[in-house]
Amino acid sequence: MNNGKNNILVCGSLAYDRIMDFPGRFSDHILPGKTHLLNVSFALNGVKESFGGTGGNIAYNLALLGERPKIVGAAGSDFGKYKKWLKKNKINLEHIKIAPACSTACAYIMTDRDDNQITAYWPGSKIQPPLPPLSGGRYLAIVAPDLVARMVEYVKIFKRRKIPYIFDPGQQLTSWGARQLKWAVNGAKALFGNDYEIQLILNKLKINFSRLEKLVEVLVITKGEKGSEIYHQDKKIKIPPAKPKNTSDPTGAGDAYRAGFIKGLVMGWPLEKSGRLAALTAVYTVEKYGTQTHRFSWKELGERYRENFNDKL
Repeated sequence: MNNGKNNILVCGSLAYDRIMDFPGRFSDHILPGKTHLLNVSFALNGVKESFGGTGGNIAYNLALLGERPKIVGAAGSDFGKYKKWLKKNKINLEHIKIAPACSTACAYIMTDRDDNQITAYWPGSKIQPPLPPLSGGRYLAIVAPDLVARMVEYVKIFKRRKIPYIFDPGQQLTSWGARQLKWAVNGAKALFGNDYEIQLILNKLKINFSRLEKLVEVLVITKGEKGSEIYHQDKKIKIPPAKPKNTSDPTGAGDAYRAGFIKGLVMGWPLEKSGRLAALTAVYTVEKYGTQTHRFSWKELGERYRENFNDKL
């Protein structure tokens, strides 16, 4: 484990998550062919507020992995308690811009018994956060879901300055135009998405899978309980899922996966090992309700890595 001296820029959203648990199945209450008349209510088991947002979640997991990431993002006047939490976890906050006349972004996330989710998201301020000077040293950045205007600006800067970046359009995919999306994907260090998102990218760009592989150095597809797949230099690496002790809440698992993968990259590990660490990191947030409520030590990671993959971390 290193001393957290890697220059990792995490560009993404900061939000308060209100996570709600629905004990039934959405599919039992949404009638096929009647979605144009949708008017449905779900009785919940409870609501819990937690710290979230793609930028906050990825940075938190990187901090648990021994890194000192720099968050590049925007927040509002109610950011105080979240700020204290991030400081407590030794995350660099100097590039978070506060909009005093606005509140911090918020997400209302409802999960059913099959781990399907319905999310309502308010993005907060539209201000442009400052990027660090980026002088000297080596950087690795991730552009995670946020306001598209901010994501575009980050990609533009990283392309201009030749800084390797991971592109993760995620839930913002529907807001990207085809030409702009292809420009952002093309030349990325890595492209992340679940199998649905990757298919949506293929449809938007009107290209086949082979062509998408050639636009990026590494393509990572997450498949939930089925594990994940990494494509690099015309090779496919299958990553088995790590086994959770329970499945309390899947929210934030994708962000944790990305943090584990980034850790492997900055350590110079092979892609297979990076993918396995990513899968294991994701398990911890599944086991806890909320996205930044879990903790782990490097020793514990090593033990569970050996249990899951019969290998040393």
